[in-house]
Amino acid sequence: MNNYDINRQMLNFNIKNNINMNNNNISNNNLAGLYTGYIRGNMFNNLYDQYRNYKPAMLNPRNEKEQYLLDLNQAQFAMHDIHLYLDNFPNDNNMINEFNKNRDMYMELLKEYENRFGPLEICSDSLNNVPWQWNNEPWPWERSDN
Repeated sequence: MNNYDINRQMLNFNIKNNINMNNNNISNNNLAGLYTGYIRGNMFNNLYDQYRNYKPAMLNPRNEKEQYLLDLNQAQFAMHDIHLYLDNFPNDNNMINEFNKNRDMYMELLKEYENRFGPLEICSDSLNNVPWQWNNEPWPWERSDN
């Protein structure tokens, strides 16, 4: 099993956390899984209010590169949503740990993506090399999505 498979298992693992409104804390069993939280736009199960019969679209990456990008987006969204929670409850150690876990996962996936497909962010460590790596990938309008 390679690192990509291990990270995929971690991403698909359904992390759950529970908000205890009396203590203004979250215990670790009411957070949605990364994919579920990402497609519905809310990581917190008890704060998600589905609109009528709306069902979020299922995302089906067509290739490995798209799968990496989806995984990166899921981890980044989880970090952002938990960050918003921590702005209000900065002493919730469980959520700080959850944030750090998602940040570590994001950074590992970003490193793997950039090793395979080139830099994704302008602050990437892979841009320290000569020749300049930023323009080695085709621009979005130059790609053929066959």
